[in-house]
Amino acid sequence: METEIELKFFVSPEFSSHLLHKIANAKVLQQSSRELGNVYFDTPDQILRQHDIGLRIRRFDDVFVQTLKTAGRVVAGLHQRPEYNAETTSTEPNLALHPVGAWPEGFDAEMAQQQLSPLFSTDFERQQWLIAMPDGSQIELAFDQGEVSANGKTTPICEVELELKSGQTDALFTLARELCADGGMRLGNLSKAARGYRLAADYQGDAVKPLAFVPVTEHESVEAVFVHTLEHALGHWHYHEQIFTECQDPAALEQIYQALSLLRQTLVIFGGMIPRRASALLRQELQWLEGELEWLGEAASIEALLAEKGHVLKKLNARKTLVKQLEARQAKLPDTKEILALLESARYCNLLLDLSRWILSRGWQPFLDDKSRSRLESGIKDFSDGTLSRSWQELVDVFPAERQLNRIDYLDQQPRLIRNLISGLNFAALYDAEKRQAFRMPWLDLLRGIEDLRQLEPLHALVEQQEDEEDRRQLEKWLSRKEESLIHAMDQTRQMGIELLPYWP
Repeated sequence: METEIELKFFVSPEFSSHLLHKIANAKVLQQSSRELGNVYFDTPDQILRQHDIGLRIRRFDDVFVQTLKTAGRVVAGLHQRPEYNAETTSTEPNLALHPVGAWPEGFDAEMAQQQLSPLFSTDFERQQWLIAMPDGSQIELAFDQGEVSANGKTTPICEVELELKSGQTDALFTLARELCADGGMRLGNLSKAARGYRLAADYQGDAVKPLAFVPVTEHESVEAVFVHTLEHALGHWHYHEQIFTECQDPAALEQIYQALSLLRQTLVIFGGMIPRRASALLRQELQWLEGELEWLGEAASIEALLAEKGHVLKKLNARKTLVKQLEARQAKLPDTKEILALLESARYCNLLLDLSRWILSRGWQPFLDDKSRSRLESGIKDFSDGTLSRSWQELVDVFPAERQLNRIDYLDQQPRLIRNLISGLNFAALYDAEKRQAFRMPWLDLLRGIEDLRQLEPLHALVEQQEDEEDRRQLEKWLSRKEESLIHAMDQTRQMGIELLPYWP
C-alpha cells in the first residue's frame, strides 16, 4: 500500500505553455509523455462509491495496472488517499489482487466482485516531469489533457497534478506557489473519478447548502476542535467555489463569505492560546478576500428590490426611475468574469494553499509556550462553556432589553450578532439539540430582520437623487413605514432572546 499525497489544479488548455516556461527553471530528473486509458468499475448500486472507494484498470504501453483507492482526506486541493496497485493481464477487474486489509470492515468483496461492470472511462495525454526540490524532496508534476466519458457523454480534462514521491509535504506547497505565481490555476476538489461518477449519473451539480454545525465531540481536545473547525470551514468554502465555477450561482459566493467569517472568528475564539503572530499573514489575507466579496450584501439587496420588475416598489410614483437607478448601480458591481478571474488569481490560490499548509503542518505549534500547549491539550467542554458565556454576555451588552434601538443601531450591531451565532456553530454539537435550537431561534430571526432592514439601504442612497420633491418625500415615508414595522418586530424578537436561558451550563 502507498499513501498518495497530491495537489490537484484545474487549468485551461493554454496553461501548458506557462507550465513549460516554469519547468525550464526546475531541476528535472525525468520526463515523459504517454497516453493513458482508464476504465472505472462499480456495482449497479455503486457499493464502492458508497464506501468512498475507487477501482480502475489503467492501460499504458501495453501494460495493465489495477488500482484501488480507499477513503482518504481532501483539504483544499490536497488529496491524501491510501492506494493499492497490482499489475494484471486482463481488462476485467479482480478484487482478489488486493489485500484483505484494504477493504473497509464488513465489506463483502466476493459479492461485489460478482456484480462489477464498467461505469465510465477517462482517456488523456499525460505530460510528466519528476522534479527535484531544493530540500531534497521529489515531486511528480503531471499535465493531463483529455476527457471523461460515460453513456455517450463527455466532459473535458485539463488539470495539473503535483504528487509527492519522496520527502516533505511542504515541498508540494512550495512548488505549487511557484506555479500559480501568475494565476490561471484553481485548486481542485473533484478527482477524475468523482467527475466520472457525476457524468455517469447525469448529475447536474451540487446544491448550495448553509454552513452546518462543526462535527465535534466532548471527548476531543481544544486543539482537535480547532483543527476540525478550520477544516470544516475550508471544506464549505471549496465545495461552494466548485458550485460557482460550474453554474455562477451568487448564493454559492455568499456561502464562501460565510466560510471566511467562520475561519476568522475561529482564529479569534482560540486566540487566547494561539498567538496572533502565528496567523498574522492568514488573517491579513482572509480580511483581503472578505473585502473583495463585501459587495455581495448590496448585490443581494438590489436583486431583491428588482425582483419581478421592482414589484416591492409598486406603490411608489418613482418606481420606474428607482428601478433604472438600481439597475445602474447593479451594473457597476463585479460581474461573473471578474469573479472567476479572482478565483483563478495568484493571491486567491496562495491563500488557499497557505491555509491548507498551515492546518496540515500545525503551523501554530512553534509559537506556543508550555501554558498554551497544555490548554490546547485539555478537553473542549470547559473551554466551550466559557467561550459561549463570554459571547452571550457581549450580546446582552449590545442588545439590552431596556434600550430602544433604531435602524443604525441594528445595522451597526449586525457583525457582532453574526460573530456570536458563528461562535455557536463551533461548539453546537456538544449540547442538547432541542435546547440549543430554541435558544438560537430568536437570534436567527433577529438576524433575518436586520438583513431585511439592510435590504432597504440601496434606496436610502437614492433618496437625494430624486429630482421631484413629492417623489422624494413619498420614498422617505415609504422607507420610514417599512423600517418602523421591521424594528417593532425585531424589538419583540430581541426581548424574547434576552429572556431565554442559555443551553450551556
